[in-house]
Amino acid sequence: MARVNGSFATSAVPGTRFADVRWVAETGSTNRDLLEAAAGGAAEGLVLVADHQTAGRGRLDRSWIAPPGASLLASVLLRPSLVPEDLFLLTLGCAVAAIDAVEEVTGVGLALKWPNDLVVAVGPLADRKVAGVLAESLVADGAVSAVVIGMGLNLQWPNDLPVEIAATATSVNHLSDVPVDREAVLVTWLGRYEEILDGISEEAGRSRLLTEVRTRSATIGREVRIQNATDSFDARALAIDDSGHLIIERDGSEVVVTVGDVVHARVLPPRT
Repeated sequence: MARVNGSFATSAVPGTRFADVRWVAETGSTNRDLLEAAAGGAAEGLVLVADHQTAGRGRLDRSWIAPPGASLLASVLLRPSLVPEDLFLLTLGCAVAAIDAVEEVTGVGLALKWPNDLVVAVGPLADRKVAGVLAESLVADGAVSAVVIGMGLNLQWPNDLPVEIAATATSVNHLSDVPVDREAVLVTWLGRYEEILDGISEEAGRSRLLTEVRTRSATIGREVRIQNATDSFDARALAIDDSGHLIIERDGSEVVVTVGDVVHARVLPPRT
């Protein structure tokens, strides 16, 4: 992809559905912009990347703030034919693709904290957040007509992080000995995401994705706190089911968690 005056020219990632990639210096929210584009009839495969967001959001409407040029802030517009219960696979697929892209480009290993965060996999900074994924749907006539998947991935942050996140987050460049090329990560991520999207409409592809999700999970085998809009409780994360949902043990019973935030506690000892 060529850059013009510091921004991508309208371009495409060859061999993928991502035929229209736009890079802007600043916007409020790439997700919001693509939801508006989807409502206006934009085709699947539109990608919007911003050097800076002034109103970026994460789950539960939390703000997402990053210095200009420090993170890969990107959203993709999809028009999936999946049944509603499989739409969650789009979020998981985005996360797995990002883990693969970061490892391929930088050699840094990340893991998936269910449902939508990427964290450091191992080492002294293990469990620190590096990225978040947010999926938002456009519903028309009672059906999902489009899904926008947004990601904020910390790639090239200053050495000193803001005090409010310094103890819980980090950036890929803090884990790598070389500068991180955002463009290379973007193209690699979109290429890998295309492979995953091509597969999840069939059982074999969904199975492959879920195997990768489980392999990359930082949550399975952990004591966790589950937080949702109405409740907060402690449990043990046991597995991820075939819908991508989290199976936990709570008060001696197995429970399937479909939505909610997860806070990791300690690493459990190996089972005997």
